[in-house]
Amino acid sequence: MEIVQQVTKALENIEAQLAAFSTKADMEAKFGEVSAETKAAIENFGIKQREFADQLVLIKQRGTAPPAEGEKIETWGEQFVKNARYADFAGGHLNKMRVEVKNTLTGADATVAPDRKPGIVAGAFLPFSMESLIPATTTTSNAIEFTKEASFTNSAAEAAEGAAKAESALTWSLVNMPVSTVAHWIKISKQLASDNTALAAYVNTRMAYGVNQKVDVQLVVGDGTAPNISGTYDAGNYTAHGYANAALGSTLKKLVLIRKIMADLYAAGYPADAIVLNPADWATIEIELFTTAAGQTLYNVSSSGQPYLFGLPVIQSIGMAADTFQVGAFKQAYMIHNREGVVVEMSDSDSDNFTKNLITLRAERRLALATEKPAAVRGGDLTPA
Repeated sequence: MEIVQQVTKALENIEAQLAAFSTKADMEAKFGEVSAETKAAIENFGIKQREFADQLVLIKQRGTAPPAEGEKIETWGEQFVKNARYADFAGGHLNKMRVEVKNTLTGADATVAPDRKPGIVAGAFLPFSMESLIPATTTTSNAIEFTKEASFTNSAAEAAEGAAKAESALTWSLVNMPVSTVAHWIKISKQLASDNTALAAYVNTRMAYGVNQKVDVQLVVGDGTAPNISGTYDAGNYTAHGYANAALGSTLKKLVLIRKIMADLYAAGYPADAIVLNPADWATIEIELFTTAAGQTLYNVSSSGQPYLFGLPVIQSIGMAADTFQVGAFKQAYMIHNREGVVVEMSDSDSDNFTKNLITLRAERRLALATEKPAAVRGGDLTPA
């Protein structure tokens, strides 16, 4: 309001000068004729009065809107009265002035409205390395039962005509593997689920990821004690490699160990299809490969970014403990039996959800890992004693 008052005062000054010239014109008219100078002055002040009145209207329309809290707005009126020539004009020393006003708002960064972008910035998502390695099928039961070969003694030999033939031995065992459940839950507000569909969908995705990430770890280190999955590294689900440090030579021992096991598996009838390592151990091996001339020829990467060692894909699993590993024919050794895929359910009837406008989200998955050929995978210490 102070700005409007100042501009109004300047307009009143113009009107006073206009009134003075009008009085002078009346006096001149009594004695004959109004002079040309007086007529020109009256006309000029009339024009300025109309121009200034129009400016005042614009200032009121554009320059007096209340600013946001904490925001400094430089209005047209402020720009006008801040002009260096305004004081001279208001004091009657100028008959006319021109000010270019700009549609500019200035303010502190803290008061500027943020530019809110759509979508959610996601957290970390690890690839499910083990599940991509092991074949899977479905089941409609809460347990998996199958018969597998326990031992085979191959006594096949040449026999003379009419002589007794050699007898081999083959034994079987019945395996029962319960289906395990992996699950978790969180609570969100009903408003979040209703008003922000993108965020609600992201929560659903995160819940499913959490289940699958835990499954990927359990597929390696699950100890088989209910309700855990019996993973690939559980006792009895793989064969210890049996090598000692002395048998590995003096350089690139980890590589020598892996290559010897590949040869042993091939001789046993289980050509290896993958190598599973902890990410830190794979980093150590890669560094050795890159910094050793002899090792550089053993390593390559496919066009999709999959690393290979001795022609086998290297699977990095956070479930595999540091300084342990497995090499083998994983597709022959194991089978995942899915009872239920990841199911995400919502309920407002859990606990006091109804009175608090909350929704409980639960994600769960049911599956079992069946070890069919433990001899097809070998592993153990990556740096044996």
